[in-house]
Amino acid sequence: MTHRVLITGAAGIVGTILRPRLRRPGRTLRLLDIGDQVPPGADEQVELVTGSVTDPAAMAAACDGVDAVLHLGGISREGSWADTLAVNIDGTHTVLEAARVAGVRRVILASSNHAVGFRRVADAGPDGLPADSSPRPDTYYGVSKAAMEALGSLYHSRFGIDVVVLRIGSLFETPLELGARGLSTWLSPDDGARLVEAALSPHEPGYRVVWGVSGNTRGMFSLAEATELGYEPRDDAETYAGRLDDGSTETFVGGGFCRIPLGRANPL
Repeated sequence: MTHRVLITGAAGIVGTILRPRLRRPGRTLRLLDIGDQVPPGADEQVELVTGSVTDPAAMAAACDGVDAVLHLGGISREGSWADTLAVNIDGTHTVLEAARVAGVRRVILASSNHAVGFRRVADAGPDGLPADSSPRPDTYYGVSKAAMEALGSLYHSRFGIDVVVLRIGSLFETPLELGARGLSTWLSPDDGARLVEAALSPHEPGYRVVWGVSGNTRGMFSLAEATELGYEPRDDAETYAGRLDDGSTETFVGGGFCRIPLGRANPL
């Protein structure tokens, strides 16, 4: 059992969703974010830390004494190249370097389907798009996630840190926030927690990339790699099909991200 887990970007959408679902007896969640966070409840074992993933000193302090890092922090939408480079790419390097110096043996990196957004949906095949498909980013944001994956690979190969990359589809409370595309990309909150637990499990995963999606009937992503890690999805976006199936289709995995101007605000 992992005793202390640092979660960066803990006050963001994904961090907020996962926080209550990652509670375990004997586990302390060290929650880092740049802004205000929800104070701990009476039954929560959490440590609230204010800091940025771009600050080496803050990250060094945050990584001290932790068993694993779940790196969610960063800009979660398309933005300028300068901001994306500083926060998502340099910030990931700062997190990994702080983890290395602190002797952290497990790092989980929240990547995205947008690292391969310009791969064609038709290329998925009957078994889905492999989790380790080479990058075809659709935005600066997608480029930053591809760089995150490469940094994770480097830190595993150079320093022996176990690194699990989660190529998340779309983690929201329901796929209703996502439109028809959510029937393929949704990762339910409960399945999201199950996937993180699999990535935290005691075995030594080395470096691996897995898709972060639920067991969606219309899924286009391979779940074989995540299943090998120990992930057992239980939810399916098809439950919401009656409200989402508008007959629309996407040519590329990245959906609307493939159509927006680089550096601009983007759709879900």
